Formats: sequence, structure tokens, C-alpha cells
Amino acid sequence: MDKIYINNLEFIGYHGVFPEEKKLGQKFLVSLELSVDTREAGITGDLTKSVHYGLVAKDVEKIFLKKSIDLLETCAENIAEMVLQNYELVIAVKVTIKKPWAPLQMHFDNVAVEIIRKRHKVFLSLGTNMGDKLKNIKTAINKISLLKDTKIKKISELIETTPFGYIEQDDFLNACIEVETLFTPQEFLQDILDIELKMGRVREFKWGPRIIDIDILFFDNYVIEDDNLAVPHPWICEREFVLEPLSQIAPNLVHPLERKTISMLYRDLLKQKKKDWGRLWK
Repeated sequence: MDKIYINNLEFIGYHGVFPEEKKLGQKFLVSLELSVDTREAGITGDLTKSVHYGLVAKDVEKIFLKKSIDLLETCAENIAEMVLQNYELVIAVKVTIKKPWAPLQMHFDNVAVEIIRKRHKVFLSLGTNMGDKLKNIKTAINKISLLKDTKIKKISELIETTPFGYIEQDDFLNACIEVETLFTPQEFLQDILDIELKMGRVREFKWGPRIIDIDILFFDNYVIEDDNLAVPHPWICEREFVLEPLSQIAPNLVHPLERKTISMLYRDLLKQKKKDWGRLWK
């Protein structure tokens, strides 16, 4: 990925934990590394196809001088969030803040904080089989779209499916969506669980009826095996109600463990389903 560098912007700021730092001020050096596809700008000479580093520098100055902040970590987070919110062409940003006059009683060059933040591509599965199913799906999508630093990029068609696992219940309405977010996987999971809770989700038993079910299918190409989160979702390859709508919006997405595209996994599942039906009728 192409890079744009802004190195060692110098500010006198009033950041720090100690009262003297907030009163007297000190020098800070701020550097940014922007991951941007500059190909089109380089060929055409069109600045709108790249990122105006002068505007970025001015925006960094506004944030850095706006108010006193205790931690460099907070300053760095604020700058990274601003860049990703305001400059859509930036895919990822590295922020480095150096503090050469830090209150250390020894010789040193500087203390510094460096963070890397990026846009994350997330695929979600939504399902409901209670109440007004269409309204439930629309409400969930709307609530996801209203999350901070989150955008809905694609929405599949709605499909009606028979229950999976426990079959003595109403049919489901299902969909998949593509989302862009600045949150970490665990942060995003908590927001999704909160949406389910506020919509009235009650987990009475496995595979039971639900007013809304929102599953994280993929989070970038991460492989996550936490106690409360498995990514990719472990049942993707076996669920037609996931693969069918997902193949509409991300047919060429590659499963990081199976090493197959979603369209390939969907075809494999349909072939297996056909074979299973054939064996039943023999």
C-alpha cells in the first residue's frame, strides 16, 4: 500500500499528568503515516484522488491544541479517529507522538507513543422469526448504521428459510450485510449484543426462536478464538441461510481457513445437499 508521511509536526502543548505540564507547556512532535492508494492521483495529477497533507496537518493542530489531555495515548487515539473519520481515502493511519521534554530525571532522547488504527471490513448475518420479521431486520440494520464510526456498505436481499437445529418454530427471515467500522472485534461484539438486548433478544435455549439474531461472520481476515467470539463464524460452511445472502454481496470473499471463496462454499453446500437428497430417495 502507498504511504503519505507527515513527520515531526512541532507543537507546544499542555498535555500531561503533572500540574506543571498543564501550566508551563512543553514541546511535542507528531508524525503520521497514511496508507492511501495514490495511483490515480499520481497518473492524473488530481489532488482529490489523494489526501491533502496540508489539511491533515491543520486538523491535527486543531485537535492537539484544543484542550489539555493527561495521556499521549488519548491524544494519539483522537488524532487517528479524526483522520479516519474525515479522510475516506485513508485505509489505515499510524500516529506517533514524541515528548522530548518529558519529566524524567535522567538523560534521554524522548518518550513516545505509537498506534496504528484502520478501517475494518465486517460481514454480519441477521435472522428473525418472531413478530414483524421485516420490521425486525430493518430495525437491526438501522441501529447498526447508527453506531459510532460504523457504516453500512452492502445489504443482501432478504430470504425466508426453514429453522436450523430446533425445527418446531416459525420460518426465519435472513439477510447479510457488509459493515465498515473503526471498532475492535470485541468492541464491535459488545455493540451488537447491546442491539440484540435492546430489541428484546432472550436466549432461552440453543437454536430457539429469536426476535433478532446478529452474528459476526468475518472481521477482516482475522482468525479469533476468544471465549465469547469465534471468527470466522464456525458454522458458516454448513448454513445455506448464511451462504446464500452472503454470496450476493461478497461472492469473491475468501474464507481465511477454508481458502475458498463464498461462492465456492455455497456451491459445495448445494452439491452436498443434492447428494444427501439423492441418498434419501434410493
